[in-house]
Amino acid sequence: MLNKLNSKHKLILLSVVTILIILLYLFYNINPAILEYQLTGRLRKAIAMLLVGSSIAVSTVIFQTITNNRILTPSIIGLDAVYMFIKTSLIFFFGSTSVVVLNDHLNFVITLVGMILFSLFLFQILFKSKDQNVFFILLLGIVFGTFFSSLSSFIEMMIDPEEFLSIQSAMFASFSAINEKLLMMSGVALIVMIVIAFKIRPYLDVLSLGRDHAINLGVNYIRVTRWLMVMVALLVTISTALVGPITFLGLLVVNLAHEFMKQFEHKYILPAAILISWMSLFLGQWVVEYIFDGNTEISIMINFIGGIYFIFLILKGRKVA
Repeated sequence: MLNKLNSKHKLILLSVVTILIILLYLFYNINPAILEYQLTGRLRKAIAMLLVGSSIAVSTVIFQTITNNRILTPSIIGLDAVYMFIKTSLIFFFGSTSVVVLNDHLNFVITLVGMILFSLFLFQILFKSKDQNVFFILLLGIVFGTFFSSLSSFIEMMIDPEEFLSIQSAMFASFSAINEKLLMMSGVALIVMIVIAFKIRPYLDVLSLGRDHAINLGVNYIRVTRWLMVMVALLVTISTALVGPITFLGLLVVNLAHEFMKQFEHKYILPAAILISWMSLFLGQWVVEYIFDGNTEISIMINFIGGIYFIFLILKGRKVA
């Protein structure tokens, strides 16, 4: 039956299901006596889930398009590890009571600058060469991820235990510990990024054909991919700064969007990935709160399922090869 639906009808179906899941999360088991208190708390988490889900979905769609590969995500090649390294380094060099750490907006901007510089460095390695072997990129991601995670762990062992507590909350994704001070700034930046992503969707369609085809069709490949890498760094910073790293969410939702839509055009893939990302986060958070009574975190569930799916994609790719 789903195969008979066209792409617009599939997007409408996804939108309806997403709205129903969001309403389920907001109003399930709500107590009328404390309606305002409960609803305010759930709305706060809902806004964070909308922002994080959009950031991860759009950043992964863009990154998979410019690398022309569906098993790579910004998290898998180590951008999350770089984010944690920058956060840990700021506390190590300036202390947990310095303005650089206590001022969330200043801390966000410094971290963002660090992420953009690293993404430009990564760009030099990944996109200057014509040979973008997926196994080389994966190996590079593992090396960068392990290297920066090890550096962060080393610094955490050297800093004061009280200072370590200040970064511990940023190490694991949780919608119970949202950085509310960054909601407004992140929301504005995210809306701008999403508008740009939809404006440049024809370029993304051409880039998905591969480097040589994109150049032959008149795209300034180096310039466009450099700016897209900066966008990816900004989106990863937004999602990680709000709730922490969720490694495999992007891999899951973007691949599910491709499987469901059976399309390559970004005018369909981008909204489908965002809607599936919202569905995953709201449904996952509902399961965490009402099935597991809040005894686990949504990132653990998503990383467990996403890790298995990642292995499945690797094995599937080997069979095709």
